[in-house]
Amino acid sequence: MMTDTNLIAPVIRRAAERPEHPTLTFIAEDGAEKRVTAAQFHRRAGGAAAALKAAGIGPNDLVVLVLRHSEELLSAFWGALYLGAVPSIFPFLTEKLDPGLYLERVQTLVSHSGAKAVITYAEFLGTLTGLLKAAGCRVLDIAGMPEAETDVEPAVDFGGERIAFLQHSSGTTGLQKGVALSHRAVLNQIAAYGDAIGLNEQDVIVSWLPLYHDMGLIAGFVLPIVTGAPLVLMSPFHWVRDPKILLWAIHRHKGTLCWLPNFAYNHIARTARPGGLEGLDLRTWRMAVNCSEPVYHASHRLFLEKMTPYGFRPEALAVSYAMAENTFAVTQTAPGQPPRLDWVKTAVLQEQRRAETADPESTGATPMVSCGPPIANSRIQVWDGEGRPMPERQVGELAVQSDCMLSGYYKRPDLDGEALKDGWYLTGDMGYMAGGEVYITGRKKDLIIVGGKNVYPQDLEAVANHTPGIVPGRAVAFGLLDERIGSEAVVMVAERLNGDGGREVDEIERDLRQRIVQQTEVTLADVRLVDGRWLIKTSSGKLARGDNREKYLREFRGQ
Repeated sequence: MMTDTNLIAPVIRRAAERPEHPTLTFIAEDGAEKRVTAAQFHRRAGGAAAALKAAGIGPNDLVVLVLRHSEELLSAFWGALYLGAVPSIFPFLTEKLDPGLYLERVQTLVSHSGAKAVITYAEFLGTLTGLLKAAGCRVLDIAGMPEAETDVEPAVDFGGERIAFLQHSSGTTGLQKGVALSHRAVLNQIAAYGDAIGLNEQDVIVSWLPLYHDMGLIAGFVLPIVTGAPLVLMSPFHWVRDPKILLWAIHRHKGTLCWLPNFAYNHIARTARPGGLEGLDLRTWRMAVNCSEPVYHASHRLFLEKMTPYGFRPEALAVSYAMAENTFAVTQTAPGQPPRLDWVKTAVLQEQRRAETADPESTGATPMVSCGPPIANSRIQVWDGEGRPMPERQVGELAVQSDCMLSGYYKRPDLDGEALKDGWYLTGDMGYMAGGEVYITGRKKDLIIVGGKNVYPQDLEAVANHTPGIVPGRAVAFGLLDERIGSEAVVMVAERLNGDGGREVDEIERDLRQRIVQQTEVTLADVRLVDGRWLIKTSSGKLARGDNREKYLREFRGQ
């Protein structure tokens, strides 16, 4: 595969040489399964490419996909690649989000990025055409992109340095920073990561992950399509409602590989009922890779307890540290053995930023789960505040260097200088190295991760600041680990506006919760409306999230 210079070459070759190869099985919301062969996938991508070309879209043009998790989304993405255009998947509108605000965000993205086309459904054509008219962006109906009747070839022949696509970290306000990845970077990632997980011809990848996030886009879409590993795909919304559909898909299709954010282990275990799993066989599942949010030993234990009776083995547990800026994986634990546990003294880790080993049975010992060693051609260093490498077991910021790194942030050169230092990418994640393996301890900034989704506290605070009854500029949001769900829960503390005509506390809270959900899809675990002078500020007058978090724990949680 590494003789190829772009991502489309192996897809076209497979369609010609192995037309009946089982490329994709798509599981619909009603449980019906649809099989797509290599030849069919190629023709559908070709049909999308032809429609884009007819609309005047060409090489290097940015194409934004405003589509549901569907076969059409896959075809449109690959069709853009066939042209040498640059596809970018925008998270689709959900029932929780305000439709008007959602479409405004599409407009903001298109205007900022200079997108030449948006592919969507007929229901959005009129509104988006009006919104995007001034931007010179075509709005195309996915229904007008039928499968090509004959074999098609890509419109251009191009090398590996061309930008393949943009991917974005999932954030509270949709797309944040567009990570531009070249064909060569993605091919390098696929080769190195494929070796790290021992990818082979017997593997079957099963995924429910959204495709606008790096884990779903790369591990659950691009990697199997390029390598030819059969892919079984289902909707993330379907999976959230009924987690056992993933387990039964692995059973029916003899799935071997699956990637899950940490909360998914808890979600599956909590909802597992023997009556719905009778006859389930998970013995083919050789790697369940924990990725995209902090990994907790307790979540692995709970998952093992519930899944072992159905053939899931401890050695199938795996962990990867990944990020969009490195295409996907930076590290990976070894196949066939559970991730290492490093028991450390909690107080020393927190107060001295040092991972001092501890007896697992001792008081104050914490199990840190290894993310494994760096994959081939990726390097990790732990840096202090001055950018100097630190020794083993010292906590600092993780810096990454590799041959699958981003080309840059799309049309944001100002951000490149902040994140890239002499060829190293500063991740903003804190951690340490021990025995050549990476352990994550936290984050440098206030980012909250809920169910694998990045939540920016300032976005939530901005909503609070425009909520009647709350003093503008007097709201703070932060995350707290919820061991029950195996992920972070979001807390909001805001100062109530006192005086005549003030709203009742319950009314303000209901309004705030509703606005947060409609504008960010985040559900607040707790809201506290406080009186003046409760919130702690820094010497410069800014709200101190860390200090307010500690005060919240003391006063409202008794910690």
